[in-house]
Amino acid sequence: MTPELTALTLAALLQCIQFALMAVPANLELGVGKTSSPRDHDRLGKPIIDLLSTKTARLARAMNNHFEALILFAVAVTVVSLSDQTNAFTTACAYTYLVARVLYIPAYYFGWTPWRSLIWFTGFFATMLILIAAII
Repeated sequence: MTPELTALTLAALLQCIQFALMAVPANLELGVGKTSSPRDHDRLGKPIIDLLSTKTARLARAMNNHFEALILFAVAVTVVSLSDQTNAFTTACAYTYLVARVLYIPAYYFGWTPWRSLIWFTGFFATMLILIAAII
């Protein structure tokens, strides 16, 4: 397995951890009845994320943000791995993405501004660089 694929695997495991970090307090706050329901607006009155405490809602948004970022990162890693273009640069970018995603969780949870956005951009930029490296 390439180092980039290892970083992708770790990023996917991080997503699982983020789910647990969000799901445990969400279930404690709202109860299993609401969190396991179909979450229809007419039943709950508003989106479930709006029913969560500020910090738990931040964990949910950070988790959703990682789902979005993980798609592009997975594409980048797949492209460089399948095209056999992995190198020290793409490895460094992959681990930069992973570190940025780990740091993004407390940055979002504690509301670190503007650091949260800078951390997000670091991960996004690292992913872009992998894609560009695959093209060049």
